[in-house]
Amino acid sequence: MYSTIKPPQRVISPDAVKVWRMTEIVSDIIILAVLGGLYGLYSYFDWKEWISWILIGLAIVTVMAAIWGIVFAPKLKQKYWRYDVSEEFIQLKYGVWNEVHALVPMTKVQSVELNQGPFLRKYGLYSISVGTMGTTHEIPAVPQAEAHELRDQIAHYAKIKEVE
Repeated sequence: MYSTIKPPQRVISPDAVKVWRMTEIVSDIIILAVLGGLYGLYSYFDWKEWISWILIGLAIVTVMAAIWGIVFAPKLKQKYWRYDVSEEFIQLKYGVWNEVHALVPMTKVQSVELNQGPFLRKYGLYSISVGTMGTTHEIPAVPQAEAHELRDQIAHYAKIKEVE
């Protein structure tokens, strides 16, 4: 009979919310700047009127998506992200609307990486990427000490499974 695997309990850092908000703000500013530049070109070159309506529509959609992506999505994403690591599996559970519960067998793990961009660095966080033959799985926004420990633990468990 199969043993029951308990759901993952470890959570990602609450500072992930700040990182995701800053990332969203930067990307939205870039998108709005491009749309503004296109609108300026529309005015300068006297393009067809329907182009301005498309650009205005895209700007409105971008602002609405920005509100969702800055105010609501980061907090929900952090609330529903869970992970755990054992000798047999890496468990990932995430998703607000579409819940994903992934079990990655240690025997399939080929690589483990720590990634840190400028916003993650500001808060002392890392994302852990676990590579398998088919895909890469990510655990976002793990505090520095825990991330290094987790990377070493996953590498150790994966190596033990390869030797056996």
